[in-house]
Order: sequence, then C-alpha cells, then structure tokens
Amino acid sequence: MKTALKAFLWLSLICLIGLIVMLFVDSSSPFVAIFSTGMFLSLAIGVRGTDTIFKSFAFSLWIFSAVTFSMFYPQYMTSWGGYDLSNLIVPLIQLIMFGMGTQLSIQDFKGVFKKPKGVAVGVICQYTIMPIVGISLALSFGFPAEVAAGVVLIGSCPGGVASNVMAFIAKADLALSITLTAVSTMLSPLATPYLMQLLAGQFVPIDTYGMMLSILNMIIAPIVLGLLFNHFLHGKIKWLDDIMPAVSMAGIAFIIAVITAAGRDSLITIGLLLILAAIIHNALGYLFGYWGCRLVGMDEKSCRTIAFEVGMQNGGMASGLAQEMGRLATVGLAPAIFGPWMNISGSTLANYWRRKSEKEEDAGEAPEPAMKPAT
Repeated sequence: MKTALKAFLWLSLICLIGLIVMLFVDSSSPFVAIFSTGMFLSLAIGVRGTDTIFKSFAFSLWIFSAVTFSMFYPQYMTSWGGYDLSNLIVPLIQLIMFGMGTQLSIQDFKGVFKKPKGVAVGVICQYTIMPIVGISLALSFGFPAEVAAGVVLIGSCPGGVASNVMAFIAKADLALSITLTAVSTMLSPLATPYLMQLLAGQFVPIDTYGMMLSILNMIIAPIVLGLLFNHFLHGKIKWLDDIMPAVSMAGIAFIIAVITAAGRDSLITIGLLLILAAIIHNALGYLFGYWGCRLVGMDEKSCRTIAFEVGMQNGGMASGLAQEMGRLATVGLAPAIFGPWMNISGSTLANYWRRKSEKEEDAGEAPEPAMKPAT
C-alpha cells in the first residue's frame, strides 16, 4: 500500500516539472491548471505513504488542491445544474460541528473546575489577542471594507478542533485544549457578535442578534446533539465514529473551494496581501498566547496548549457566518486563506515541540515550568 502511495510522489514531481516547463513556454496554456492541480493532489495522496514529518501536512495539501482547482476552474465550484453550491456551506458546518460534538463529553466541561486558571487565561487570550490583532492588521493593510471585516471575523471566532490535534501531536495538555475549545465555542454566541459589532461595525453593518442566532443554529445546536450522541450512543454506531473525521476534513476542503471560487477575482488582486496578513495574524497568536501564559506563571505544557488555542481559530465558523451575512465572496476570503495557513504553521510548530519534548524525555528531563507560579 505504501509503495503505491509513494508512486504519487513521483507523479507530483512529474507535474511540477511539467508546470515549470509550461510557465516558460506558454503560461496561458490549459496545462498550467492541469499540472498545478495534479501536483498538489498527487502530493496530498503520496505523503500518506511516508513516515516523515510531511505526512502531517496531508490535510493542508488537500486544501491546496481544492484552492488550486477553484482558482483555475471556478465555474465548477459555484453551481451544479443551476444549484448554488454556497447553499451547502451552513449544512456542512453543522455536520462538522456535530462531528466535533461526538468527540466531546461532559468530562471535558468538568475540566473547567479542574484547571480553572488555564481555562480562564486561555479564554481571555482567545477573545482579546486575536480580535485586536485582526483589527490592527485590517487597518494597517488597508483592505477593502468587507475583506477587512473578514479579517476581524476570523480573529473573533473561538479556537477550532485543529488546535486539539496540534496539542496532541505536540504532547501538550490535550485535556486543557479540548476544554478550552469547548468553553470558547460555547461562549461564542455572545463574544463573537459583540466583538464584530465593536471592531468590524465600521466596515459593514453587523446584525448582532442575527449573528447570535446563526451561531446558536450553526454551531451550538449541532455540538449539543453531538454531545448527546456521544453520551448515549458512543461506540454503538462504530462506522459513524470512524467516518466523521474524514467527512469533516472533506467538508472543510469543499467549503474553502466554494469560497475561493466565489471570491476568485478579489483573490487575484489582494491574495498575496491576505496571505501575508494570515501569516502575521497566526504567528502573533502563537507568540502572544505562549508568552502571555508565561507571564502569569503557567507550566510549559499549558503555555504550548494555549498558544495553539489562541493561534488557531474556527475558520469553518467564520466561513458560515460570512455566508449568513450574504458576503461570502468578500467577508469569506480571510477565513478561506487563514484556514489552510493555520494548519501548515500548526503542524510545523507541533512537530517541533514534539521533537523537543522527546529529546527532553530521552535525556530524563521533564519540561520545566515556564516560571515560578504566582502566589
């Protein structure tokens, strides 16, 4: 099986060579689109057959495949048979959030009482650092009003499930990560609309009450249903437990592809600036999240956990809200760009911290607390 998968790595190399040749010979050739899409798609399949660090980037490569396809063939990701594909975004988000709920339990919420300091610090960092960084970048880069609102929106959303995966890979505090994601998500019907009204109201009209209802319908209700499913039926419908992660990843890739196709023209003009904003926004989230925790005397594992939680937002939620606002092609652009980058940077940082933890364990050392706990 691995040998067959590795064959796709050679195919990706052939596509890369073909792409380079076509860019020099005829950059307007349709083969540029074929080779570009084929390169990312075959690479995404091929890395699954390796045992290297690159295997953790498989999901990001699938996202790049979807984005590349949508940039070259937007007509296929805007409508099928006259049906507007953007109408599928909210139901897909609900399905993904249901999947998130099936991975949670009541015990995760009890973590609030077990580690109140970590949860309090994490939630405060989540809903202060990223919105402030978001509005600062939106104003500094001078984005068009609706695109700027999207940058603020992604910063005002709670942490995403990807942060839990990264905490697991990094050997950080997984229990704290899951608890933080759950708590910040449950607070989002109040926090996100308020922050959008406060910070993004200057760019676009914000229906605070409508956004609150959208979050309850799109995020909270499916998570609660997932929680109930996990509580009463966990392990009884094994096939559903097995397929939900794959369904969630496919759903996210589809959503990003639809958003990319809808906002293709805007991406051509401001795409590079949005990518730069995504890198800065994400990096400052990790930086301020980690060092903010160190300043209040939290242990190393908690600092790393909260860094992921602060730096990685729920891009799916932001995309769904952009669709509910009727501004998918503009407000939805930032979530479409920021989401893939967060997975790339998160995977890289998680693997770095994992290797560091393993070296400390091999040396017989436990990671030391960031500083002496405050008294």
